Amino acid sequence: MKGNLSSITLGSTLFCLLLSNYVAAAQLRVATFNVSMDATNYTPRKTPVKSDSLVSALKAEHSQIKNIAEIIQRVRPDIILLNEFDYVPKEQGIAYFKSHYLNVSQNNQAAIDYPYFYIAPVNTGLATEFDLDNDGKKIGIMGDAHGFGFFEGHYGMAVLSRYPIDLDKVRTLQTFKYKDMPNAQMPIDPTTGKNWYNEQEWQNIRLSSKSFWDLPISVNNKTVHILASHPTPPVFDGLEDRNGKRNHDEVRLVADYINNADYIYDDKGKKGGLNAQSRFVILGDLNAAPEGDKQRTITTDQLLKHPLVNASFIPKSAGAKEQYPQHSHAKNYSASWQARVDYVLPSHYGLKIIDGGVFWPTKNSQLYRLIKDRNASSDHRLVWLDLRLE
Repeated sequence: MKGNLSSITLGSTLFCLLLSNYVAAAQLRVATFNVSMDATNYTPRKTPVKSDSLVSALKAEHSQIKNIAEIIQRVRPDIILLNEFDYVPKEQGIAYFKSHYLNVSQNNQAAIDYPYFYIAPVNTGLATEFDLDNDGKKIGIMGDAHGFGFFEGHYGMAVLSRYPIDLDKVRTLQTFKYKDMPNAQMPIDPTTGKNWYNEQEWQNIRLSSKSFWDLPISVNNKTVHILASHPTPPVFDGLEDRNGKRNHDEVRLVADYINNADYIYDDKGKKGGLNAQSRFVILGDLNAAPEGDKQRTITTDQLLKHPLVNASFIPKSAGAKEQYPQHSHAKNYSASWQARVDYVLPSHYGLKIIDGGVFWPTKNSQLYRLIKDRNASSDHRLVWLDLRLE
C-alpha cells in the first residue's frame, strides 16, 4: 500500500512540477523602451553627427549604455522593442550590445540572454531629392529625408526575444507610400492654402518615418505578432502640422493593420494586414499622448479605443507620480517630458494582462541613479506588461 501511495505522491509531484512549468512558460513579459542609443546622444553639440557614434560608444563601455542594460536585466522582459537604436552592422550594434552588455552582469544583476533578434532598414535619414520641409533647400537628409535623421538608419529599431522569430513570415512596411493610405491627412501650407507637398513629392514619400514591423514570435507553439513602430513626433513643424498629421496616420496604419485593411501592402508586395483572431502586441514610442498638455486623443483613440485592443490596464509608476504631484495622471507617464507616449497594447484575443508597470524609481530608491536624467539612460522609461497566453 505504501508503494502505491508513494507512486501516487511521486506522480502528483511530477504533474504539479510540469503544470507549474507550463504556467510559468505560458506567461510572457513584453516591453518597449526608447533607449536613446542614437548618434546624437553621443555627439557633443555643434559637432557633426557621425553614423558610427553608437559603435564607438558601445566599444567605450559607455555608462549610459551600461545603465540601459542594467534596467533591462532588472525588468527581464522576454521580448523587448528598442526604439532609437541606430541601424548599424549587427556585429557592431545589436549583437555587440547583447554580448558585451546584456550577457554581462551589470551592477551585480543576473546577465540576460536573447538568442533571437531582429533589425532592418528604416526611413530615417534616407535621402530624397525633394525639399520636404519647404525651407528652400534640398539637402536630402534631416527634414528632407523620408524620416528625419542625420544619416540613413539614424533612430532605428531593434527587437530582442527569448523566443524564436519566424523570419520567413516577418512583414515590414518601410516602403509603403503615404499616398496609398485612403483619406491620408495632407498638410496644408497656411501661407498659400495649397497642399504642403507638391504632386511629385506626394507620389514618392513614404508614410513611416522609421518603419512598421510585424514579427511573428512562437511562444509555446502559439504565435504572437509583435507590431513594432516609432511614429514621428507631432512637433518640430509649423501651423501646417505636417508632423502631427503624419504621426496620426502612422498610428492609423497600426490600427488599419490589425483591421486587415485591404489597401495595405508590405515590402514584399503582400496585401492586407493581420488575420482575424490573431494574438498581437502593439509596441513602441508612438509619440502621442492621450492626456495632459501634449494630448493627441484623436490619434491615440485609434488604438486605445479599438475593439481588438485591450487598453484597460495602464502601466504606471510611483516615481513619475512623485516627481509630478501636480498632475493627476502623472503616474501614467513614460517620458521625462511629462507624457504617456510609450505603449504595450495586447490583443483581446488570446492574451490576458496579468500585471505591468513603468520602470521609474522614486528619488529615495537606490535605483533612481538609473533614470535621474537623460545622461543616465534615456528621456523615456521602459514600459512592460506580463501577459498570459490563452
